[in-house]
Amino acid sequence: MDMPALEIQLQTLPNQPGVYQYFDKEGTIIYVGKAKNLKKRVSSYFTKTHDNGKTRVLVKKIANIKHIVVETETDALLLENNLIKKHKPRYNVMLKDDKSYPWICIKNERFPRVFSTRRVFKNGGEYFGPYTSVKTVYTLLDLIKGLYSLRTCNYDLAEEKIQAGKYKVCLEYHLGNCNGPCEGFETETEYNENIKAIKEILKGNFKDSLQQFKKQMRDLADNMQFEEAQKIKEKVEVLENYQSKSTIVNPKISNVDVFTIMSDESYGYINFLQLSYGSIIRSHTLEIKKKLDETDKELLELAITEIRQRFHSKSKEIYVPFPVDLGEDIKVTVPQLGDKKHILDLSLRNAKYFRMERFKQMKIVDPDRHVNRIMAQMKADLRLSEEPRHIECFDNSNIQGTNPVAACVVFKNGKPSKKDYRHFNIKTVEGPDDFASMEEVVYRRYKRMLDEQQPLPQLIIIDGGKGQLSSALKSLDALNLRGKIAIIGIAKRLEELFYPNDPIPLYLDKKSETLKIIQQLRNEAHRFGIEHHRNRRSKSALNTELETISGVGEKTVVELLKHFKSAKRVANAKLDELEEVVGVSRAEKVYNYYHGK
Repeated sequence: MDMPALEIQLQTLPNQPGVYQYFDKEGTIIYVGKAKNLKKRVSSYFTKTHDNGKTRVLVKKIANIKHIVVETETDALLLENNLIKKHKPRYNVMLKDDKSYPWICIKNERFPRVFSTRRVFKNGGEYFGPYTSVKTVYTLLDLIKGLYSLRTCNYDLAEEKIQAGKYKVCLEYHLGNCNGPCEGFETETEYNENIKAIKEILKGNFKDSLQQFKKQMRDLADNMQFEEAQKIKEKVEVLENYQSKSTIVNPKISNVDVFTIMSDESYGYINFLQLSYGSIIRSHTLEIKKKLDETDKELLELAITEIRQRFHSKSKEIYVPFPVDLGEDIKVTVPQLGDKKHILDLSLRNAKYFRMERFKQMKIVDPDRHVNRIMAQMKADLRLSEEPRHIECFDNSNIQGTNPVAACVVFKNGKPSKKDYRHFNIKTVEGPDDFASMEEVVYRRYKRMLDEQQPLPQLIIIDGGKGQLSSALKSLDALNLRGKIAIIGIAKRLEELFYPNDPIPLYLDKKSETLKIIQQLRNEAHRFGIEHHRNRRSKSALNTELETISGVGEKTVVELLKHFKSAKRVANAKLDELEEVVGVSRAEKVYNYYHGK
């Protein structure tokens, strides 16, 4: 499929946060930007008149747009920063000092220090972040300082040096900010318990710390130490209000390629994320047209080789959703949880959005082709003799046997045709008998269509298993329509389709568009039927008691309900209030019914 025109790309962008990249006709990246809503932001470049001359030149040069969908604005900000530093696009403002975002480091040492840094070193410790605001970092560090006593000195606290009495406690110890590990006043185990709790806080897991502080707060309050309890309460409030860190970048994930696949009957969509030093520096989605019935594994292996060659990737490790065979030189990881799984999910999300946009673009450019493709697919999947351009689906609704109704929804060319929907109140069946009800509505529907010489559908879908299907077939036989219209039944497990005279159901692929349309039909029939059923039930429940009063007719009931708004208020109304609405004679009848003579 060729690259769609810019106008079509703009129409199909998602309303999600993300990063967009503009390319010129040579394929060079010329601008990177972030957006809370990709569609609105990117469209604004092409719909507004720009005062800035450089922006006008930029817009003229845009030949292609790519985007990466992320979860939050913070993620978009971080990703934009990474891509600008990697590609140095011509129209982006470059930070002259190339400042990076701040991190919080827990140093790799005995009695670790906790501090902020803008530089990430391998084996320099454990890093958390990055944070988009220095203020957030200092707030967190103040919070940690307030919660736990940590050292701030840069002494080498080796055990033999402490035992030799090499260090003396400083002012921080006397102020109560440090427990004095330099003189052995605090054990390594106690200190590491605090570090463990701090790591959980930095990961956004406050559960353990909150429980611990709430217990402390209760103990202090029980001992009448209310000032100390208030201080702990303030710590708890700060902890509860703090928002968790962004997960777009993790320094532990270094120099890795991420690949995911989303496929349908005709195409496979493979997304590639390239990570360098924990940062996403590239996103690309490849579309592969299926020649035969290739599996996702075959398509993914083919795409990985192609993409790695195209982008000259030398990464020794890749993340994929399932195992693939790529030779012994590449380590294949299938993440199950944590940040690695989060990155894999992000890649899959981008593949899904790419596929959705392609479908939207195809609908705009060639709507007939899109419909023809789906109709041909349904004909093949459902083993029909002709394309199901006109489909009708029937569903029964009765709750505890009351007010039995049925619904018929109609799809034309794969889309709902709401003007053709019909409701049926069951007339000939007493009590809840779904089979007899189905027989009645199918007969009534097609008897009328034959009488009025309306075009018949190519496919009838019965929401129910073999029993419902048999009932519908009786009606088709009675109307001499057997064999003229294809008919199938769908069981509760939606992918099971039943055909007349065939005891074995047909199973549809859960990812197929045919199943999606059948699902949509069934859901519409449910919705439409239940809506009508509720209306009838509530109307009858509301009116029943009032209408049973001797000498009170439908008009009186409507007047009373209009005025009093509910049957309960009518029952509680005073005689003079009723008289004002319906006159003396009828007011007495209603009043006496509820209150006795």
